[in-house]
Amino acid sequence: MSYPPPGEPPDPQQPPYSGYGPGGGHGPGGGQPAGTNVMAILSLVFAFIFAPVGIVLGHLARRQIRQTGEQGSGLATAGLVLSYIFTGLYLIGCCAWLALVVWAGADSGTY
Repeated sequence: MSYPPPGEPPDPQQPPYSGYGPGGGHGPGGGQPAGTNVMAILSLVFAFIFAPVGIVLGHLARRQIRQTGEQGSGLATAGLVLSYIFTGLYLIGCCAWLALVVWAGADSGTY
């Protein structure tokens, strides 16, 4: 592409450069950029409140993001990872508590 010398008007046959692709914008459909997926945000929030719900919301968010092209893939992944970690820690804690109850019950019967 050659530029006209300074002082000459631009070529009227060439459309001006807009910085966008052929669709005229970013994201799917060429319109406004897609926003952040709400389920991805909720997945991260519920990872700290009730982790099993965070797992479900994280998987739903990732599916929606693949289909719609929305932003928030990182949030959904972070929500899933944290939800799985917290759920695993919860299960380990429950098993440890149960083992402690069984152990304490077995020792209390003998003097």
